Amino acid sequence: MISVTEAKKIIRENVVVSGSITLPIDEVAGAILANDLYATVDIPAFPQSSMDGYAFLFNDWKTKKKIVIEGEMAAGDGKVVTLDPGRAIRIFTGAAVPPGADTVIMQEKVKINSLTGSGNQLIIEDESIQQGANVRTQGSEIKTGELALKKGNYLSPAAIGFLAGIGINKVDVYPKPSISIIVTGKELQQPGNPLQYGQVYESNSFALKAALEQLNITNIKIKWADDDLEILETILADALQQSDMVLLTGGISAGDYDFVLQAATECGVQKLFHKVKQRPGKPLYFGVKGNKPVFGLPGNPSSVLTCFYEYVIPALEKLSNKENIIKVMRAPLAKAFQKTTNLTHFLKGFYDGNTALPLDAQESYRLSSFAKANCLVQINEEATLCNEGDLVEVHLLPE
Repeated sequence: MISVTEAKKIIRENVVVSGSITLPIDEVAGAILANDLYATVDIPAFPQSSMDGYAFLFNDWKTKKKIVIEGEMAAGDGKVVTLDPGRAIRIFTGAAVPPGADTVIMQEKVKINSLTGSGNQLIIEDESIQQGANVRTQGSEIKTGELALKKGNYLSPAAIGFLAGIGINKVDVYPKPSISIIVTGKELQQPGNPLQYGQVYESNSFALKAALEQLNITNIKIKWADDDLEILETILADALQQSDMVLLTGGISAGDYDFVLQAATECGVQKLFHKVKQRPGKPLYFGVKGNKPVFGLPGNPSSVLTCFYEYVIPALEKLSNKENIIKVMRAPLAKAFQKTTNLTHFLKGFYDGNTALPLDAQESYRLSSFAKANCLVQINEEATLCNEGDLVEVHLLPE
């Protein structure tokens, strides 16, 4: 067995960042930008009103106080209007502020007086208004040639909206990996069907699929393999052709029907480690075929999710050039914990913003406590007793 630290180091050193691809911006939510992006136009491309109101020249009002309203300008109106001195124009939010005007007064702060003959006079009732008020200046969001987003930027909804708003419709990103999940075990029954004697409901594929989708990874294939070496080899070989990463659950221990290690070898997967000094998830396997990572996860549901968060996510981070999906911090224990083995323990826990509480039902087959957990509490290999208040490493799970 190797240590947790050694296992994570091996993963970091043997998973390769994917090459970039070009995608429309409506397909890149949650991806990482693969190059710097620069603005090709000023945004706004013209002085723009931020209010419904009236556009006028500030100095006209300051010196003459008498301004006559002439015409109107709506958002999207392409006509070019130049205001003469002493004139104002009715304007709406988003419309171009015409040459000859530099300030917009909101409609709630004016009075309109009818003039003898024709036209209306604009009476401004806000003596505190400043020159340039309510006008978005050209290039105030970004100017031509300025850096919009840097390489490595996470493409959040706001980032995608920003790029669309400056006219960018395609970007180079690190692709989200495609994943195959292979579930092994003759004893497994699908939820919704009656259990026969000796059967258990299969939950690992559901948990792993949900965990991947939470990370915006949706290209997921799920395959089921009987406890048969030849069948497993065929399914694994197919998965290695189809996907960027393969996750197998069960069949990685030392039982007579545990064929994952042998099947991986037969399929040309290079074993990099098998068995880690930890609980849960001691039988964990990791290998690569070319640039494709292969994980043999234990069969017990709590072990599967623990190994996913602690080992698969770092590999996914490396593949897609993301960072810090799992936030790591230190916090005091809410109650004491004692262990009797020289293994690193990952405890299902709850962090309340101040302390980390190890939950009950820590056994590897039990998910009831994991369903309430928002973190994993790491108790290091060499520790035996952690007292209430001792600082421990806390791994916050994705929300």
